[in-house]
Amino acid sequence: MLVHQEVVEVATHGQGLFDATALVAGVVEKSGVQMGLCSVFIKHTSASLLVSENADPAVLRDLHAFFAVLVPEARAWEHDDEGPDDMPAHVKAALTRTQETVPITRGRLSWGTWQALYVWEHRYRPHHRSLVVTVMGT
Repeated sequence: MLVHQEVVEVATHGQGLFDATALVAGVVEKSGVQMGLCSVFIKHTSASLLVSENADPAVLRDLHAFFAVLVPEARAWEHDDEGPDDMPAHVKAALTRTQETVPITRGRLSWGTWQALYVWEHRYRPHHRSLVVTVMGT
C-alpha cells in the first residue's frame, strides 16, 4: 500500500467558497495511487470543507446566504476577540465539516458529475488555509 501526504494552501479572499478540487487532484496524481482513498483535513476552526455542486454558482450563493441567517453576527456572542465574524465563523465550522474523504479510481478522484471540493471561508478577511491531503491505496 502507498501512503502519500502533503499540505496545500488555499488563499481565500474573505467569506465565500473557494474551489480546491484541482489542488487536491494534483496531490492524488503525484501520489501514484490508482485505487484508494483521499482524505482532506482543514487545519482551522473558522473555515470548513464542503463537497457541493460545481455547475451552478447559485447553489454556493444560496448556501452562504442560508448560513448567514442560521448563524447571525448580530447575536450577542461572548467570544468576540477577533471581531464580530469570529464566533459566527467558529459556529459555522462546527456545523459543517473539517474533513472529507473521496474515493480514488484509476488514479483520479471519483467525483460525481457535478461535484467539487470547496474551502468554505467563514471570516471576512482573506486567509491562507492549510489542507492536509492524505492519499492511501495501491
